[in-house]
Parts: sequence; structure tokens; C-alpha cells
Amino acid sequence: MKTYLVGGSVRDELLGLPVKDHDYVVVGASPEEMERLGYRPVGKDFPVFLHPQTNEQYALARTERKISLGYKGFEVFTSPQVTLQEDLARRDLTINSIAKDADSNIIDPFNGVADLEAGILRHISPAFTEDPVRILRAARFAARFGFRIAPETMMLMNDMVHNGEVDALVPERVWQELARGLMERNPSRMFYILKECGALARIIPEVNVLFGVPQPGHVHPEIDTGVHIMMVIDYAAAQNYSLPVRFAALTHDLGKGTTSPEEWPRHIGHEARSIELTKNLCERIKVPKESRDLALLVARYHGDVHRAEELKPSTMANMLQAVDAYRKPGRFEEFLQACACDFHGRPGYAIRPYVQADRFRKAYLAAKKVDAGAIAAELRQNLPESTALPSAINTKVRTARIARIKAELIYSRNT
Repeated sequence: MKTYLVGGSVRDELLGLPVKDHDYVVVGASPEEMERLGYRPVGKDFPVFLHPQTNEQYALARTERKISLGYKGFEVFTSPQVTLQEDLARRDLTINSIAKDADSNIIDPFNGVADLEAGILRHISPAFTEDPVRILRAARFAARFGFRIAPETMMLMNDMVHNGEVDALVPERVWQELARGLMERNPSRMFYILKECGALARIIPEVNVLFGVPQPGHVHPEIDTGVHIMMVIDYAAAQNYSLPVRFAALTHDLGKGTTSPEEWPRHIGHEARSIELTKNLCERIKVPKESRDLALLVARYHGDVHRAEELKPSTMANMLQAVDAYRKPGRFEEFLQACACDFHGRPGYAIRPYVQADRFRKAYLAAKKVDAGAIAAELRQNLPESTALPSAINTKVRTARIARIKAELIYSRNT
């Protein structure tokens, strides 16, 4: 029985990056022997165990055989006779097939260290094509490390798209990899690579069709809507914004992909179309509620936020109510962050001040000072048990908030 450190922890250590989790492969052991040593079994599809003291994962060396489409379409074989090299050979990329033994010796049968040094993502064997998730993983690693895809690996990824293997991806796994890719430091690289191999058109066609759609040059110097979206998500990553903000940045302009070419470069009414497209996308790939709800708000209202200096206090009050700013102030701040990403995600705009967000923050802080509870209590004394009471409370609270917003904006303008 021998134990080896494998995969991402070895890769990241060689890159000089922080190592978050350690994964181990055990060669020459059986499940029964692992349990006798105190390891706790947790794997459903193949034998994985938790160390009795550290709780780190230890997997028995295994091989795989493709039996059907999809990332679950594998038959797994494990036994004490499976070698370390056989286990490493089933992995996706050479940079993930490096191991380290108990004496800290590097074991690198597929030249992963050389690819790390060259900044290349390369498949280990033709078996790469058997798991469609590997397309997403390769694109995600490119976004994380800034590595390029080896030409022969890109050819395999293209083949996987054309032969329909990519269509076997399950929605939950698409979202899992998409979310992780959005949280990398250069998320646009993931989408550019998915576009290059043809997978983006199959997985997220709503984003794919944005490339080549023009916008007015005086507002969008980058012209291309797809390029704009990539700049927006990269800006969100540079600010270290949350996943909901980054997903909202990705989807806020989906409606521009359905604008008739006769109307280009204008996109009148794209906000309403973006809402429907975002709803459908979220349902299809099972986007969690927190990310979905913020994306829908940003799709609907980002244009209004950009026009903050033109809006009347009453309109701003209506928007604050519509985005539920008073009950969910944290989400309201994320809403403004996503709108700011849209503003800054253009050539020459990265360091320009986005005064519109500040204007909405001032309006919110002013309106929040209105004591809705005190107003309700006062009206209950004057309108006991009246059916008009809820409407009267809402009207008076709204009027008070508008007055506060108006006073704050006048004060800000004068100072």
C-alpha cells in the first residue's frame, strides 16, 4: 500500500500558488483494508475515503471505461493491482496528472511539469473526448491560469461538439463549471475558448449570439456586444465581486442578441427581452435563486440606473421599491455593482467615475430615513379598521420618501 499526493494540489504547489485541498491516491489497497485502518468510506461511484484524523480525501487507484454518453457514462474498475500511472492516465490534462510520493519525489509520466512551465493545457490521451465536462474544465483552467489550449486538444474539443458529446452535459454540471469559471481572474478566456471550439453555441447560445452584434460607437467604442460582455465580466472579476454580480454582468444584455439587424446598432426594448432570455437560461441550467434574482433586476433596470441624473425623485423612489432596496440592502449594493460593471466594461471607461451609482446610494440613504412604522401607527389611529388603510400607508410612505430624495438631491447639487 502506497499513498501519493495527486492532481490540483501538486499542480498548484509547482506553480507557487496556495494549496487549498489535498487529494491522495492509494495504490495496492482494498476497500476492506482502508476501513480496517480507520478510513471512512464516502464514495458512491468509486471507493473514496476520509482520513480518520485529517478528513482529507483518499481515493483508491482506478481505471475507467466509457459505456454511454455524458460524464456519468463510465464503468469504474478498482483493485490493488491498478498502478499509479494507470490512475493518472484517466485524468483530463497533463498538468493535472502529476503526483508526489511520500519522499516528495515528483512523478510525471505525461510531461505535465513541462506543460506547466510552457503554459499549455494539453489532453493526456484520446480518452479526453469521453467526458464532455472536460471541455468546460479546460476552458476554466485557461481562465484561471491564462494558459493556452494545445492545438491538438482544441481539435478534440471541436470533435466533441460536432459529434454531440457536449449535448450530454447535465444542467447542474454546466452551472457548476460556469460558476467556477466566472469566479476566475479572467473569466472572459473561458467564454472565448468555448466559442472557439463551438461549445458556447450549444451550451449558452444566448451569449454566443452576442458576438458580432454591433452597438452605437459613441456609447460603446468596442462596438461588438459580445466583446462588451467579456469586458464587463472581466471588470467584475478585477473588482473581486461576488458570483451573483458576475452572472448578472454576463446576462444583462442578452436581449441585444435578438434585435433585428434592420435596427442595428440601436437596441430599443432590449431590457425586456433580456429578462425573458435570462429567465429561460436560469431555468435551463438550474441557476440558484440568488444569482437568478439579481440577474433579472440588472437586466430590467441597468439602463435606468445609467440615466440616474435624468430621473425624477418619484421615479427613483419607484425603482428603490421595485428592487426591494429597503428589505435587501446587500442585494441593492450588488445591483449597483453590476450596473457599474456595465458602465466600466468599455474601452477607456475603466477608471471613469460612475456617479449614477452614487446618486442612487444617496437617494436610498435619504429615503431609508423615513419611519414607515411611525407613519403606519399614525394612520391606524385616524383610519381604524379601514379597508383603505394599507393604500393610505403606502401612499404616505412613498410621498415622504420622494420628499427626502428630492431634498437630498437638491442638497447634493448645491454642495
